[in-house]
Amino acid sequence: MFIGHLPAGYLLTKALTRGPLPLPKGLMAMGLVASVLPDLDLIWFYLVDARQTVHHAYLFHMPLFWVALAAGIWGLGRLLRWRHAGLFAAVALANLLLHMGLDTIAGGIGWLRPFSEVETTLVQVPARYHWWVWNFVLHWSFALEILVVAAAGMVFWRERRFCALTPETAL
Repeated sequence: MFIGHLPAGYLLTKALTRGPLPLPKGLMAMGLVASVLPDLDLIWFYLVDARQTVHHAYLFHMPLFWVALAAGIWGLGRLLRWRHAGLFAAVALANLLLHMGLDTIAGGIGWLRPFSEVETTLVQVPARYHWWVWNFVLHWSFALEILVVAAAGMVFWRERRFCALTPETAL
């Protein structure tokens, strides 16, 4: 997935945080950061590893790593009585797992790594073009990313439009 992680994270965080209760500041920011966080391993991929290992094989693309980390943060938060630690950990974990779920569509993710080397990929993208990016952008699965981006744009626009319609501006 190229362009869909951040908009998908926005949609998921919006869905998880809907409700009548006031939410802590920074929850949306946490969701957005977590939605793209696994791709920080691209820094290692390009600058250190010289593109020798597919970046989905790195630690940041191991779902069990994030589950364990979120459980540890939740436990530490309970121990230290951090009021919203569980909420932040849950929103972050949901977005991290969404990231890897989206990567599973056209890229391999080892959902049980390090206990199993089996990678799950829903769709194989054939290598037809010299520049590897075109193989993904011109594949039908890229339309899913366009849909996610469009949906996030519509939700964002609609929310901004309705928030702007206060009683003072409606007159």
